[in-house]
Amino acid sequence: MKIILAPDKFKGNMTSPEVCAVIRGAFLAVMPDAEIVSLPMADGGEGTVDAVVAAAGGEIRTVKVTGPLGEAVTARFGLYNGGRSGVLEMSSASGLALIPPEKRNPLRATTRGTGELLSAVLDCGVTDLTIGIGGSATVDGGAGMAQALGCHLLDAEGEELPPGAEYLTNLASIDASDTDPRIFQTKIRVACDVTNPLLGPEGAAAVYGPQKGATPEMVVALEQGLAVLANRWKESRMLDSVEQPGDGAAGGLGAGLRAFCHAQPVSGAKLIIDMLGLRNHLAGADLLITGEGCTDSQTESGKLCSEVAAAAHAFSVPVLLLSGALKGDPAGFGKTFDYAFSTSSGAHASIDEAVRAGKDDLYFTALNLAKLIHAGICGK
Repeated sequence: MKIILAPDKFKGNMTSPEVCAVIRGAFLAVMPDAEIVSLPMADGGEGTVDAVVAAAGGEIRTVKVTGPLGEAVTARFGLYNGGRSGVLEMSSASGLALIPPEKRNPLRATTRGTGELLSAVLDCGVTDLTIGIGGSATVDGGAGMAQALGCHLLDAEGEELPPGAEYLTNLASIDASDTDPRIFQTKIRVACDVTNPLLGPEGAAAVYGPQKGATPEMVVALEQGLAVLANRWKESRMLDSVEQPGDGAAGGLGAGLRAFCHAQPVSGAKLIIDMLGLRNHLAGADLLITGEGCTDSQTESGKLCSEVAAAAHAFSVPVLLLSGALKGDPAGFGKTFDYAFSTSSGAHASIDEAVRAGKDDLYFTALNLAKLIHAGICGK
């Protein structure tokens, strides 16, 4: 029996390679002769570098960069294809997880470290780059990133803006003449499945600002700053519009990468599926197992697990979903997956306890499903 393992991470609990290892161990305990192909997945957020490097046989490097609040942090990036291709996660340099909850303030957070990380990748000779932009702490429209790459963001007196979204309302002009020219000689793809525009009630400030620590007053200030930045992009003919799906991702970094780096936004899930060669492994497969920490109604709308399921169904391979929790209308899962299971036992007193038991619960559930499949009760 050939089984493909293609899960996302269980956020805050297990990385996608760890999820694969747990499920693989459970199935081999019951079916030692099974052919099990592990393809840890990601969608442009946390785990993207590990997933791509693991599949492509590359290497991971680290570099010191400016963190979201100005402190030094160690960021990671991956190289593969003989060093010609690179992959990075902006969250490694400018991510929300780098800031303690009590210190989160998107008015002060900067993407400067993302620009420094991007520059470090270019120093390695990369000409083809994938940037995952999930998990950001910032709402500066990529302003800090642009400054790190040599672009000048100037106030009315011709002075460089300080870091942080709170100063964007003072932006009078953009001088991109000193931007690192390697940026425009590199094919840059932005892996993201967020479809929000930059501005408005569905934009970066209104929707994601509060998740990053913004008060209602901060949301208003963030929106004003992004609106000024958008106007300067238009005046400089860097962008015609900030209404493209994904422009609001990562606090406007989606639009910023288009404006400052001529990057091309793509579906993170579909891109990673292609990069990891999932379809090449589906021929002759009997079952695909995917999963994530929590599956809800959003999963059906182009999220990673649903894209993995669609790829498998194109090869008539049934799909089993193993997730830490299933939320929403249960009938909806049947439209996307052939089987759907929650791994949580329901006996945990708190979320923290459930997280601590996550690996054991996943192994227990996978082991019992392996027994059912081995007995011919479910599966192809």
